[in-house]
Amino acid sequence: MSKIFETPLYPYHRSPDQDAPSPVRHPVVVIGAGPIGLSAAIDLAQYDVPVVVVDDNDKVSWGSRAICYAKRPLEILDRLGCGDEFVDKGVVWNLGKVFFDDRRIYEFDLLPEEGHKRPAFINLQQYHFEEYLVHRVLALQEAGKQIEIRGKNRVAGIDHQKDSVLVTIDTPEGSYRLECDWLIACDGATSPARKMLNLDFIGRVFEDNFLIADVIMEANFPTERWFWFDPPFNRNQSALLHKQPDHVWRIDLQLGWDIDKEEEKKHENVIPRLKAMLGEDAKFELEWVSIYTFQCRRMEKFRHGRVLFAGDAAHQVSPFGARGANSGMQDTDNLIWKLKLVMDGLAPESLLDSYDYERVLGAEENIKNSSRSTDFITPKSEISRTFRNAVLDLAEHHEFSRPLVNSGRLSVPSIYDGSVLNGDDHPDLPPRTRPGSPVVDAPVGETWLTDLIANRFQLLAINTEVPECLNMDGIEVTGFGVRSSDDPDHHLEKRYLGGAKQAVYLFRPDQHVAARWTGYDEALVRSAVNRATGRN
Repeated sequence: MSKIFETPLYPYHRSPDQDAPSPVRHPVVVIGAGPIGLSAAIDLAQYDVPVVVVDDNDKVSWGSRAICYAKRPLEILDRLGCGDEFVDKGVVWNLGKVFFDDRRIYEFDLLPEEGHKRPAFINLQQYHFEEYLVHRVLALQEAGKQIEIRGKNRVAGIDHQKDSVLVTIDTPEGSYRLECDWLIACDGATSPARKMLNLDFIGRVFEDNFLIADVIMEANFPTERWFWFDPPFNRNQSALLHKQPDHVWRIDLQLGWDIDKEEEKKHENVIPRLKAMLGEDAKFELEWVSIYTFQCRRMEKFRHGRVLFAGDAAHQVSPFGARGANSGMQDTDNLIWKLKLVMDGLAPESLLDSYDYERVLGAEENIKNSSRSTDFITPKSEISRTFRNAVLDLAEHHEFSRPLVNSGRLSVPSIYDGSVLNGDDHPDLPPRTRPGSPVVDAPVGETWLTDLIANRFQLLAINTEVPECLNMDGIEVTGFGVRSSDDPDHHLEKRYLGGAKQAVYLFRPDQHVAARWTGYDEALVRSAVNRATGRN
């Protein structure tokens, strides 16, 4: 694994832009070659939009960092052309267990129903995540797509122009400037881009700290998420255990507020904590140690003119719930198709305001759930702790109390209720697949529904027919039909028909439902496409 950390995956090379007499203009520049920036760039390249990614590093991130990737981001990775690589390497899991003191009080299944291509979660170290996305970039380059990663290119200045953004970049060979139509800032929680534009977060910083330790060891723990409240090895605090590939285990230990972070990170202080949990005779090797503070914050707006923020640069939540990288990938999934339409002149620039609305909605949902988790995990008073412990005691024997236990509400995709892009709905169709909701997978013959819905507007006809192709004022809408008989276990019927005999669904390019009916009407479809693209 050290080779991954040591080898530049996108080493510095002098660009012709550095020798140009005036700033060269690019359609899109992405700041940050982490999971979110690379996902945005790959999506752009697949739409044939030339894109340049700049990063002050030239290799993958040190340490596993984000490790839990939920079902919806895995489906997004499938659309980006690299989902199999992630799932094949990752540790697949659906089950979690909750402990109080030394007792297991209950367990839960995050994907209890059958009929889905992807699992509830995989665990995969962030360095592998970044490595595989770079592999995808290289494959796109070989296929002739205009996508480039410039390592050791640090953004030092951002200036809005009338219809572009001017970016100053520092390199090992000096500074240069380039111009772009659009700038996407995916430069992480400390986001220099955000600071350059004098923008800030709103929200809360919680009074608690957690130790992250990635430990290499042979262990017989099952492939599950284990969470402890007040364990014997970390009294009055909490702990979390996750399995990762290559015999790496993630351990989170709550430390409290008034600590010396540098002291706590020292191996001579970390190892006794881990031995208290794993046993004095446990043999392990520390791979990575860090300390984080719970933060639940976001920017007021994710769009600032021609600069668009995504991922941790736009919002931060506590790690319990795996909502950071997962929500960041949903940011770019929401943004890129809209940006493509705007750049092609097929939608007004105001369509990008819906990115701000929908993903702020997603961020608020994540912040709410993350804040509630934090309040439950770290009670702020003795009364709160007494209430929490009573809930945990009840949960061991009484199912009704288990929804009150909050060890981190795990990431689920956002449903864009109330979005101006949402079109017609029908009361006979299931609420689960209403307008604004992401695709809910189901078997279709020998394949999966998520594999049939690509990065374009698409009509899905169930037990009826729709045209194979429609041109909606420059926007191509493709259609395909399926029958209930294509899914003998009735997953498709339950998720998309409900009490109806047939249905027509219009999907957006990000695989969210735009509108739905119980029959096909071209005028209604045309109106829904115009609404979903901000053209009416």
